[in-house]
Amino acid sequence: MPLSQRSTLTQFLIEERRRYPSASGDFNALILDVALACKAIARSVAFGELGGVMGNHGNTVNVQGEVQKKLDVISNDIFLRANEWGGHLSGMASEELEEPYAIPASFPRGKYLLVFDPLDGSSNIDVNVSVGSIFSVLRAPPEVAHGTRKLTVEDFLQPGTQQVAAGYAIYGPTTMLMLTVGSGVHGFTLDPNLGEFKLTHPDVMVPAETQEFAINASNSRFWEPPVKRYVDECLAGKTGPRGKDFNMRWIASMVAEAHRILMRGGVFMYPRDTKDSSKPGRLRLLYEANPIGMLMEQAGGRASTGRGPVLQIKPESLHQRIGLVFGSKNEVERIERYHDEPLPLKKADFETPLFAERSLFRD
Repeated sequence: MPLSQRSTLTQFLIEERRRYPSASGDFNALILDVALACKAIARSVAFGELGGVMGNHGNTVNVQGEVQKKLDVISNDIFLRANEWGGHLSGMASEELEEPYAIPASFPRGKYLLVFDPLDGSSNIDVNVSVGSIFSVLRAPPEVAHGTRKLTVEDFLQPGTQQVAAGYAIYGPTTMLMLTVGSGVHGFTLDPNLGEFKLTHPDVMVPAETQEFAINASNSRFWEPPVKRYVDECLAGKTGPRGKDFNMRWIASMVAEAHRILMRGGVFMYPRDTKDSSKPGRLRLLYEANPIGMLMEQAGGRASTGRGPVLQIKPESLHQRIGLVFGSKNEVERIERYHDEPLPLKKADFETPLFAERSLFRD
């Protein structure tokens, strides 16, 4: 289809709204404000060193204990400024902020909450690897939306099944917005001539089967046995129990990993391990796992902790971490099954000095 005939994000949202005649239009306006923030961040990322935005933001660290990049701070501020004034939100929560951001009294409140990671993969900025922004929309409690009660942390602690919408923008060779509003996943590419997101990838589906997986192999010594079993079987290739060869990928930018899987399938694993026993995982439940999980489920894939659906978990804190496995449905279900099954016994398990093979002809 010629670019001129493709739907814009605005047109797409209007068509979606027509399915609900009683809808007020606040939701559409909120998504467009989020898209505007993503456009502004894309511009800052594109200028790179020319824009003076590279490197660390002094010696400051965020609530996660990570050194902040200049673009982390810039992107967070862009999200806040773009979304605080429209009257669609009661508050926001960001990976970069310790506490929720209540909408200032000078602006009207709305019936939604916005949760976001303003710049996922920011450790890759200096080496020009794709980064992105992840977001999730929740409903605000009516008493908060009406201004009869102040916003609290607990208002954001909703399981992923209660998300109204989720998506991410990826800033790569092209800028794309991947979005679900609960009726499938749709991809929009930013037209730099018009400054508009245009629908280029309608009804994205993740293939149920794959021969590609992504995991940080440097953590292999910390993996739990079911994860090690799965990876070992993939690496064994055609001669192993899976009977086929697999490719391994690792970009260290979850937006880029998720985008590859949405485009061609695969499975991503950042599972719980023993590297830091104080953390049940590396990724953030609210800012990363839940929105990416919703996208995967809406595209026919699966998102899991390795033991069960990630979207069903009730968050316990604003910055809770969790193990995450997502992608092609059959592979994720296999990993879940390995967590439930006892480990298969190997020949080595039976080899003891008493029963070891003996022969007069052995050295």
